[in-house]
Amino acid sequence: MAAAPKPLDGRRLRSMTSRRRIVGAMLTLIEAGDPMPSAARVAEEAGVGLRTVFRHFDDMDSLYSEISATIAERVMPIVTAPYDGGDWRANLRDLSQRRIQVFETMLPFRLAANIKRYQSPFLMAEYSRVVRLERDLVLRLLPDSVQTDRIRVEALIAALSFQTWRALRRDQALTREDAGSVLTHMVAALIAAMPEF
Repeated sequence: MAAAPKPLDGRRLRSMTSRRRIVGAMLTLIEAGDPMPSAARVAEEAGVGLRTVFRHFDDMDSLYSEISATIAERVMPIVTAPYDGGDWRANLRDLSQRRIQVFETMLPFRLAANIKRYQSPFLMAEYSRVVRLERDLVLRLLPDSVQTDRIRVEALIAALSFQTWRALRRDQALTREDAGSVLTHMVAALIAAMPEF
């Protein structure tokens, strides 16, 4: 018979609580529009001392890793939900609506990560992983015969990328609704241009 897990002692429980508060504070500050909150602001928001922030996150990549995991918990159920569409075209339309929801959720965090990406091995690796995932999720929905139309496939991948969403929302300053309409229109036009097989 397996031994029961040991209860957490008070010190360890306080440490775990402080760590969660620090991650929560960082998320709150980024969502509120501060893409690069200082350790002092994080400490203030979390209600902990500055030394506590540094003790829990002796390098920023460990903090970025926990933030990334928290964001993934929010968006992966949307990303991995099964498709209901009867064919690849319906599934692509569904994917475009999912991307709008996921990208809008991730927008402040990906903008913040882009600022620090070139200084952080973790963020650079995470960026590359997410770009590959975005691409793979589109390709999985396309029949082999459609994938031979390389130019239209690449256009579809570009239309459904976070970079396009960022450009619509930030560079062109569109509302979420208008950006969603533009994205939906681009995807519909690309699907319609693909030959029937």
